[in-house]
Amino acid sequence: MKNNEKSEKIACRLNKVGGQAVLEGVMMKAGEHTVTTCRKDDGSLVVTDAKFVSVRKKHKILNIPILRGVINFVEMLMLSFKTLGASAEALGLDEEEDGKFTRWMKKHLGLSLTDAIMIVAMILGVALALGLFLFLPTAIADLIDYLLSGRLGVFRAAVEGVAKVLIFLTYLWLVALMPDIKRTFMYHGAEHKSIACFEAGGPLTPENAKNYTRFHPRCGTSFMFFMILLGIIAGFFIRYIAPDLPTIAYTGIRILILPLLMGVGYEIIMLAGKHDNAFTRALSAPGIWVQRITTREPDESMLEVAIVSIKCALRDEFPEFREFYESRAWEAKAEDESTGEENAEDTQTKVDNSTDSQAVGAEKASDDTEKSASEAAEINITENTDI
Repeated sequence: MKNNEKSEKIACRLNKVGGQAVLEGVMMKAGEHTVTTCRKDDGSLVVTDAKFVSVRKKHKILNIPILRGVINFVEMLMLSFKTLGASAEALGLDEEEDGKFTRWMKKHLGLSLTDAIMIVAMILGVALALGLFLFLPTAIADLIDYLLSGRLGVFRAAVEGVAKVLIFLTYLWLVALMPDIKRTFMYHGAEHKSIACFEAGGPLTPENAKNYTRFHPRCGTSFMFFMILLGIIAGFFIRYIAPDLPTIAYTGIRILILPLLMGVGYEIIMLAGKHDNAFTRALSAPGIWVQRITTREPDESMLEVAIVSIKCALRDEFPEFREFYESRAWEAKAEDESTGEENAEDTQTKVDNSTDSQAVGAEKASDDTEKSASEAAEINITENTDI
């Protein structure tokens, strides 16, 4: 009976919450709540609470399989943009001089300089993704096919697939070498560990969460890898049906079927997230392997950040989390730490003052000793003179 209750408790927690690593923090989304927690340089936590209502909730027809995956992809792209902006604001990275251009953007576009930079970065990122993972593999396959006098045939799709995987893994490996990205990958690990701890029904504490896995089947990394694998399969079918299709037409078809691949990939990772069996583990295995690059073992301070986000995001469904949110426990802890630091500084000041007093006393004693010695010498000289 107890085992059944525990299984039901765990089952009701699956797919309840999702997250994203941001600049020095973690965003967690549960229902309509989107909570981003960041740690500032002074160690304090900044919690940003926002509301995000999916268009799928307003229009039920958009919630049908495959289509909901496309809608989710677009919404998560928009949410990621907003979340990164919120983390930059929390860390004070958007504090720029109020120049003419900045004032013009705020007045006419309603954007800060940071927002404008992020929009440009997102556009360049999409262009880079299309170039690296769509056009470049096709160009490599065309070159190899040319060198083999057109004998690749349907296997051009296999060459493209291998090229995509190698480019994807190389890109992730190179990016992971950057110090700031490495820290973001550590927060990514903290996000996964805290969600795994919550879904297992364990106590949400940094000490407990660190014992859980940093790999999760519903990760965006797994989704991207599924997209690549599905693209390889789609490429085989296109080349099989139309082996002499020109490169431009082939690339155009690949772009047009991207939404379909997004929808299928979404359904796969949601299935893998809801069920734990041999089939879903086999489906998740490639994405889990890639997460060895995109996640790192976090420290307990990073786990604390992720746990604050997950508790605040789930406050409507769990009474103990609502108590945590309403008490603003993270602020109380920051105040305690600040008070502790002030007390330490006061103690150090007292020690310093005491040391200074002792030094002054020592100097005074030394002066008195020297004065006494000098007077004694004068007396001796006087006495000797008298003799």
